[in-house]
Amino acid sequence: MPARNILVINCGSSSIKFALVNEAHSQFTLNGLAERLGSHDAVLHWQRGGEKDSLPIPYGLHRAALAQLLPLAQDAAGGKLHGIGHRVVHGGERFTRASRLDESVLQAIRATAPLAPLHNPANLLGIEAATSLFPGLPQVAVFDTAFHQTLPEYAFRYALPDNLYHEHGVRRYGFHGTSHRYVSHRAAELAGLMAGDSSWLVAHLGNGCSTCAIVNGQSRDTSMGLTPLEGLVMGTRSGDVDPNLHSHLARTLGWSLERIDQLLNKESGLLGLSGLSNDMRSLEQAREQGHAGATLAIEVFCYRLAKSLAAMSCALPQLDGLIFTGGIGENSPLIRSKTVAHLKLFNLALDKEANARTIRGAAGSIQAYGHPRVLVVPTNEERQIALDTLALLDN
Repeated sequence: MPARNILVINCGSSSIKFALVNEAHSQFTLNGLAERLGSHDAVLHWQRGGEKDSLPIPYGLHRAALAQLLPLAQDAAGGKLHGIGHRVVHGGERFTRASRLDESVLQAIRATAPLAPLHNPANLLGIEAATSLFPGLPQVAVFDTAFHQTLPEYAFRYALPDNLYHEHGVRRYGFHGTSHRYVSHRAAELAGLMAGDSSWLVAHLGNGCSTCAIVNGQSRDTSMGLTPLEGLVMGTRSGDVDPNLHSHLARTLGWSLERIDQLLNKESGLLGLSGLSNDMRSLEQAREQGHAGATLAIEVFCYRLAKSLAAMSCALPQLDGLIFTGGIGENSPLIRSKTVAHLKLFNLALDKEANARTIRGAAGSIQAYGHPRVLVVPTNEERQIALDTLALLDN
C-alpha cells in the first residue's frame, strides 16, 4: 500500500496551524500558519520543501483560510489526501482516545466547551469548515486530554464537595497529552526499552508547560488540572497560586473575576515575574546582561519545575528517565541544568558538553556518566495526531 497523507489542523480563535504528514517520511510535506484571521491583515503562510510562500486573505475567517489551504494540501499530497486530523484541546471524560468525527462527537465537543472556552469553540470552527469543504474526507478529532484519562481517581479528584465532580465535571483533566504520549514512546525507543514496560518523568516546556508521570505507556499524574492554568510557571500563566488569591484581589483591589482571569492567564508567569518578556530566549539574554527580573523569572521557573517533577515521582514504581521536550525543553541547556541541580536526591546530574550540544532538534542522552538517564526528545504532536488518525482509518 502506498504511504498515506494526513492533513493535521490546529485551530485557534484567529489562527490555523497545519502540517501535511506522510506516514513514510519524517519531514512534513507541507506546513504553515494562517494568522490574524478576520482582520485586514489576515494571511496564509506555508512552506513546501525549501520554498516559502504567502497569500493575503483580507478579512478571511477559518473557512476562507481552509478553502485556500486544502487545495494546497491536495496538490502537495499528489491528489491523494487520505484524511484530516484535528487537534481538540478538551475531551472531558467522554474521550479516552481519538474519535472519528460524526454528529454525536461534535455534540460532545460542543458540550465540553465550558471546560475550555478559549479552545474548544475555536477547534470546532476548523472542524466545521473542513467538513463542509471536504464532506467525503475522513476526519478525526485527537484530544489533548485523552491521554490523561488513565489517571487514578485519587490523582484527578479535587478535595471539593462530591456533587461538583459528578454534576459539573470539576476535576483535574491535564493537557499536552499528545506530546507526553509521543515523547515517552520515543524515549523508550532511544533507550532500548519497551514503552509498555518503562516509567518516565516528562517536562513539556514551551509557552505552556506541564509535567507528567508515565508508567507503562499510561499517564498516572500530570501538573495541569481543570484548565491549563494549574501547575508550572509558564510564559504568561501564573501556574499554581493560593486559591484564595481571587477573593484577596477582589476584596483589596476591587477586581472583577474577568480582570483576575486576565492577570493569571495573560500577564503572569515569566512575563509577570521578569517585567520583560514571556520568551525564554529573551530572558536568558537579559540574564546574561544582569537583568534582575529575568534572573528571578528563570530561578522561579526552574525551582517550581523541579518541585513538580519531584511530586510526579510519587506516581512511579521506578525511574527509567527524565525527558525534556517542547521549545524550551529542547533548546535551553541552562533551564535543563538549573532544574536538574534541584533534584540531587534523585542522583540526577548532566554531562555539560552533551547538554550544551543537544539543541535545535537534536535528541539524545545528556546525563553524566553513572547517573540516571536524562533525555532530550523533540516533540512532534502533528505526527502523533496523524498516527492516531491513520489508526482509526485502519479500523
